[in-house]
Amino acid sequence: MKIDQAQSAKYFFNPIFLYGPPGSGKTSVGRELAESLALPFIDLDRMIEEQTGNSIPEIFEQDGEAKFRVLEKKAIQEVTKLDWGVIALGGGALLDERNRDEVREAGTNIVLGASEQRIIKRLTEDKKERPLIGAQDRATAISKLMILLAERAPHYASFENQIETDKKTPTEIAWETQVEVGAFYVRGMDASPGKGNLPGAGRNRRGPPGYDVRVACALDNLGEALRLHSMAGPIVIVTDQNVAEHYLSRVEKSLQAEGYVTRAVIIPPGEGSKTIKMIAHLWEAFLGAGLERGSSVIALGGGVVGDLAGFAAATYMRGISWVNVPTSLLAMVDASLGGKTGADLPQGKNLVGAFHAPKMVLTDPSTLNTLPRAEVRSGMAEVIKTGVIGDPGLFDLSRNNLEMVEQDLEEMIRRAIAVKIQVIEADPYEGGLRAVLNLGHTIGHAVEKVSNYQLRHGEAVAIGMVAEAKLAERIGMAERGLADEIADACKLVDLPVDIPQSFIREDILEAMKVDKKRQGAKVKFALPVKIGEVRPGVEVSDLEKLLW
Repeated sequence: MKIDQAQSAKYFFNPIFLYGPPGSGKTSVGRELAESLALPFIDLDRMIEEQTGNSIPEIFEQDGEAKFRVLEKKAIQEVTKLDWGVIALGGGALLDERNRDEVREAGTNIVLGASEQRIIKRLTEDKKERPLIGAQDRATAISKLMILLAERAPHYASFENQIETDKKTPTEIAWETQVEVGAFYVRGMDASPGKGNLPGAGRNRRGPPGYDVRVACALDNLGEALRLHSMAGPIVIVTDQNVAEHYLSRVEKSLQAEGYVTRAVIIPPGEGSKTIKMIAHLWEAFLGAGLERGSSVIALGGGVVGDLAGFAAATYMRGISWVNVPTSLLAMVDASLGGKTGADLPQGKNLVGAFHAPKMVLTDPSTLNTLPRAEVRSGMAEVIKTGVIGDPGLFDLSRNNLEMVEQDLEEMIRRAIAVKIQVIEADPYEGGLRAVLNLGHTIGHAVEKVSNYQLRHGEAVAIGMVAEAKLAERIGMAERGLADEIADACKLVDLPVDIPQSFIREDILEAMKVDKKRQGAKVKFALPVKIGEVRPGVEVSDLEKLLW
């Protein structure tokens, strides 16, 4: 497979510019987006008004449009120098090609579109005076507005990133924008949104800190990202032998270019490394590298590397900062998010661990170019699972053969991340709702253990999802045919859907009893009701009879 690195670099830590016709909602959406991302918000027109002491209509009336465009150009030159932020541009700000080029170079531009009827309704009901329309009677204003929109329609249509705003709230549009550019901020428990108009304002908040999640060309910009987040060295990079061969030197080069002192700890790949003994090895490596309370750890690899490095960081000196850089599809859409870290015991997976949120999760889809096809297939189980939980459109997108799926993989990653973030923000510490993410895992983990981890995690989850969907049908929770629908999606990407006949039933049931999701002596399931809805905390009587 081949993911274009340039295409995956939509947004890293640079400004997001909102553009579009008057009345498309740039200001209201911009405020929502900035609050969601814990970034400063700047309305370019308001910025010009503050700098001149005059309103935009007054500038037009006293000095004319030409003078305003000069002021606008100067303001654009200022905001394009920012490291990050959300900037709402005026409706004609990028008619000047040099302005357009500067914005393109500085960050990502999203054009908000709306129907002519919607724009007319918004602007004629809005009391704010629009200088290019004037304060005439309604009929004259509508006529001038229609001419303006017709003239500029080809201009607005020429931009790549477009989001339609009709029949959507500013909150919905802001979230769609986040998914489109792959930029998220996961709030810490009890954290409150910040305010401010300077770079970095709003990033200090009450309660446990949140963290940035980005889907972008991350590896070559890692050092810059750490500097922007004021993370200190020395830095230990935890990775495995397979990932190190492809990406370690690039990460080291990026970090060292920013002046960081680094040391790499390379572990054997696979679930067999996810032990307390390996955690102790990492602690010793941290000591040997001179890590202090203010130092940082980077997890470069799949879910095993992320779990181990995160748990070691959580427990070393009672907790130091870490950054998760997932390189497998499974880790990108699931394991890297939520701050869950840990190790396995002989009795089962993830039986020891801690919640320890990273400072950042930086997902670079181009790392999938070197991922074996079998691992991409395995990761698709979590993508399908996420669609079943909360995005029917993502589920439909995933219902294709692997070759076709790979063409839409970056969009799937962004959408899957979005669903998981919504769940973990609603339930940061697994109080109840977050258990929906366990769909397929109660049976899946047991099957994985009984296979002696010869089944890949995603393969086991696919088997578990289908088995649990059948269970939901048998107890009357789901309509008939749901299990077949999920199984068909899994089969299209060559995932297994049946528990191997050679597996002993008693072994599977016993493995489920020591799963960390049990409560008391009872096993709790997250069972699908339909595509887009999963019910957590379901107890099932006569499990042995219903499961087969």
